[in-house]
Parts: sequence; structure tokens; C-alpha cells
Amino acid sequence: MNLLFAAILAIRLTAPVDTLPAYDRYPVYAGADLGLRYSPAASVFRIWSPTAQEARLSLYPNDSVTVAGKVVELTRGAGGTWLVSVPGDWKGWRYVFRVRIGDAWSRETPDPYARAAGVNGKRAVVLDLRQTDPPGWKQDKSPAFSAANRPTDAVIYELHLRDIDVDSGSGVRYRGKFAGLGEWGTRNSDGLATGLSHLKELGVTHLHVLPFFDFNSVDESRPDSPQYNWGYDPLNYNVPEGSYSSDAGDAAVRIRELKGMIASIHQHGLRVIMDVVYNHTALTGSSCFNELVPGYYYRHNPDNSFSNATACGNETASDRPMFRKFMLESVLYWLAAYHIDGFRFDLMGVHDIATMNLISDSVHRLRPDVVLYGEGWTAGQSPLPDSVRALKKNVARLHGIAVFGDDLRDGIKGSVFDAHDKGFVAGNLGDAESVKFGIVAACPHPQIDYSKVNYSKAPFATAPSQVIAYCECHDNNTLWDKLGVSAPGASAADRENMQLLALTIVLTSQGIPFLYEGTELLHTKRGIDNSYNAGDSINEIRWGVEKERLREVAYLALLIRMRQAHPAFRMTTAAQIAANIHFEAAPEGCIIYMINGAAVKDSWSKIWIAFNGTGLTQKLTVPPGLHAFQVGAVSESGPSVDGSVDLPGYGAAIYYR
Repeated sequence: MNLLFAAILAIRLTAPVDTLPAYDRYPVYAGADLGLRYSPAASVFRIWSPTAQEARLSLYPNDSVTVAGKVVELTRGAGGTWLVSVPGDWKGWRYVFRVRIGDAWSRETPDPYARAAGVNGKRAVVLDLRQTDPPGWKQDKSPAFSAANRPTDAVIYELHLRDIDVDSGSGVRYRGKFAGLGEWGTRNSDGLATGLSHLKELGVTHLHVLPFFDFNSVDESRPDSPQYNWGYDPLNYNVPEGSYSSDAGDAAVRIRELKGMIASIHQHGLRVIMDVVYNHTALTGSSCFNELVPGYYYRHNPDNSFSNATACGNETASDRPMFRKFMLESVLYWLAAYHIDGFRFDLMGVHDIATMNLISDSVHRLRPDVVLYGEGWTAGQSPLPDSVRALKKNVARLHGIAVFGDDLRDGIKGSVFDAHDKGFVAGNLGDAESVKFGIVAACPHPQIDYSKVNYSKAPFATAPSQVIAYCECHDNNTLWDKLGVSAPGASAADRENMQLLALTIVLTSQGIPFLYEGTELLHTKRGIDNSYNAGDSINEIRWGVEKERLREVAYLALLIRMRQAHPAFRMTTAAQIAANIHFEAAPEGCIIYMINGAAVKDSWSKIWIAFNGTGLTQKLTVPPGLHAFQVGAVSESGPSVDGSVDLPGYGAAIYYR
């Protein structure tokens, strides 16, 4: 028995056999060979379907034919599996399974472990995966993102594969494709860097890419038709999405082009975080999981209907051994086969703590530098108790996994559930304590009045590496659009300053900073908040505006460089934060704090930071002997000051010794 499977068994829910639900009595398969094992001499297929009485494999020469070229019966194997070895070289052939449970045969389905698929993922494909490597793939290595590769050293930039370069002005040849994100040296008509080159210049360390596994909502057979989706509707978890390849009909092309994209990103010094969605499936009754083992992979309500904590029609049962095993092996597959550098878990609060810790322990045993984080909430009620789920309030029980800090997010810009609600940067003075809570990464701090924090009434983190510091993501309005709705009377100049103030707060906060695509270009989705299928015209980054946003781009790049150069913004323990960040008395609507940089061996021994969330200039007293950090200017140091400074409305000031 391998060590990972032993770990799975060790954390199985235990109870007397006569009290266990039927699903928990199903046999558990210990092997690592579910799915296809290919060789030119024979292909071996194994599926898990413990309640089946018969199982059948059908092989098709391509996607379009309707009559199978070969049908073979599988035989019973260990642990509820069915298997067959088919002699000969079947490379390129499509394959599906059917099982008989009772008197009914299932529909044809690819197996959950498929690693290659045909158009629209309806049939899996027999491939020699070793032949999908682009030139130099075996030499590909992830770049270090700091000397220590600590999570708080990361600066994450979230993007969608189409959004980032599908604009005709991006200068990218393979727009909206895996190959497009990997292109280097692209420029717009003004000669300014776009795509990957722009992101490199910006200075971020990790590219968080929205789902690029095989999802259900885009018809891959119509590549020239206008189609768009974020991709949070999983179909085949271990297969790249075909619409992002140059030829969805060639199962090897999508794999090779994705690897090529990752290799290019690595070559240029950035890392790739994969957005994964194990919490639900696009299909429910007809999913590959449910066709092979009805009901098992999902949680249910007392009336046996599918529970729905995801608001997507179902929720997967990560606490059951075979889905726990699936999640673990899927993550490890992407890690090894595609050199992925991190994983973001969608609606992670649906998953149980034990499974998430098993994944983290297993991943970090192989790659300690991998960044893991997720949404510490659900979209509805789950039958699994809160106490055992990977919720924000339970983050201290997770092993090396961070959660998004929604207290800071909504403290900065206002509630995402009410577009008109103002945040601190737009003049809501009551949100200052929520921002301060985010500045200390939700860790214990003696100066935080938790009764005034918007959501968390107590610290939930025990280390800054457990918290993602952010103010916007793909969900809801962009920051620019949110400010337009919540502060409708603000001038364009004030609104720009609000945006820059928000980004300054994020990049000077403790924790792991996270930026949304195009924020440096004041990206707008034209007022559409839930733009998951709204199309390119709403979601795309418009590279033609870059020349108008040089100030904002330079501002953000300088902030990122400052953060990466100074460990005072990247503390690693809650004790350091509590001891070395001191909030000072400030006028209403302002936040002022001092960081003791010397305590963490920073070249800046003292750092004084002020945020002005009001529209009025504030006269503030600056400690003597400090230098002004000229954020957004060419020079990164300014004259010594002694006395007061006039901080403009919606402005930030950083001084240091």
C-alpha cells in the first residue's frame, strides 16, 4: 500500500459498520492505475464502479463516428474496479465506458481519470503522453520567486486566458489561446508592452489563470463562433480545455500548447497558479462520476436530493475516500505533468479539512514552494458540519493553505453584495477598522477593535501566510466599476486616486497580495458585475488605453518593487506583526501606522504609512528624520522631512528611515 493511500485510509470517517451509510461500505481501491495505461503493445483500462454487474469499453476511431470500432467487456478487479487489457496500438482512438447497475445500462461516458479528450470532452482519447512534450520540456524549471520561496513573498496576478490578449490591439498572434499567453515581446500600436511582457515589466511573481481544465460551457466544435465563459463548470478535470488550443480536434495539441505556455512563462521568470474547481461538476446525473457510481461522489440532503452548497446544482463529497483520492491524485498529476506552481481552490469551504490537509501535505512534500489558497466559504448550506470544512474561520487548522480576506476587500471598496456601498477609499469612515484588520493579515493585534470589523469579530489567522490580501477579483464589479457606482459624484481624478489608494493598501498589507487583471489600466467590465459569460467585448483588457494609464502602471510597478525589496511588508509570523506594527492616532478617515523594519532586518529601520480615505487634504505630523518614498515618481527616495505633510484626499504617503 502506498503512503498516500495509507494517509487517505487513516483519516476516513470511522463508525460501527451497521451505522454507516451505504456509500461508506463501498470498497476502496488502493491502486494508482485508474484510467488508462498506454503502450504500443496494449492499452490497459481500469474504472471504479463497485455496484456494477457488468462494464463495457467502446473504442471509436475519431469523434464523429457513431458506431464503435471495437467493444470489449471488462472483468472485475480489486477494490470495486473493472479492467481490461486491449492488445495492439490504439493511439488516437476515442474510448468511453458503460456499466450495468441492476437492469439499467449507463450512458457512454469517459472515465473520470481521463488525461486526454476529443472535441467537447465526450470521449476520452488514447495517447502516449510522453509525445505531448514541447521541445525542452524536460528541462523546464519553475523560477524562484524569492530567496526563501515563502508565500508572503508572492505577488499574484489573476487573469483569464481570453481577457488578457484577445483584444485586437494586443499585438498577440494567438489571441485567446494557450500559445498567446506564452508569446513574448508583444506590443500594442503605441509600442507599449502587452500580455506576458507587460506582466513581467509590472513585476508580479505568479499568474493565477482562471480554469483551463476541460469545461462544459464552450462548444469546441465552433472555434470561430463568439463564445465566452470563465470555466467554472468542470467536465474532465485532468484534460486541458480545447477552446484554448489551436486545434481542439487533436487531443495532443491542447496538451502540448499548454505545456509550451507554462514553459514560456517560467522562462521569463513568472510562475503559474491553476484555478481548480473540485467542489462541483457541470453535469450532475449525467456526469462521468455519477454514470459509473450513482450518487457516491456527491453529498445529499435528507430526502436524497443533491445538496447544493455551490449554487451550481450539486456539491462533491470530498470526505468520501474515493473522491478524496481523486482530488489528491488530480492535483499531483497537474503538479508533475504540467509543472504547476500553485493551486487556487474554488469554494474551498465545500471541502473537508482532512482532504485539504492531505493535499497540502502531499504537495509540499514534493514541492515546498507551491502556493495554495482558496475561497474560505460556500455559496449555500452544506450537510457537512462547519467544524470539519475548510472555511475561513478554520484556516488555523489548515496546513499551509491561505484563504481570501474578504474583510479587507469590502473594507477597502465596500460590500460586493451592494454595488452602492462605499468602502474606506471612497470615504466610508466606518470601514477603517476593517482595513486595519486586513493590514495585519487577520492576525491577533492589540490595537484592533474587532467589534468594528465588518465580518470577522475576532482574528482568524495565526500567520500572515494564511491570508490573501486583495480588493477585487474576477467576481463582482471591477474596482474601477465599483468606485463608479459607489462614488458617482467623484471626479475622474478622484476616482483614479481612490483606485491607487486601494492598491497601495493591498501591497503594503501583510499577507499574500493579489491583483486582478487590468487593475493598473483601470479595467472596466462596462458595469457588468457577473460577467462569466458576457463575452470578450465586456471582459477583455483593452490595450489601447495603456498610453493613457502610464502613471497607474508605473505606480503599481513601483509599489511591487518596494514590497519585494523590503521584508517589513512580508512578515512571516503573527508575533512579528503584533510586535512591530503600531497604529498611531489619526484624523477621522485616515489610517496611520509605523512598522519597525529593523526587527525583521529591513534596510528601512522605520516605515511610516498614512492613508487618507477622505476627499479633503489632511495635515499630518510625520516623525522627524524620515525620507519620503515618492510612489509613482522616477525617484524612489525623497528629501528628509521634519514636521507636517499635507496628504491629499484619497492619497497615501510612505516615509522611511
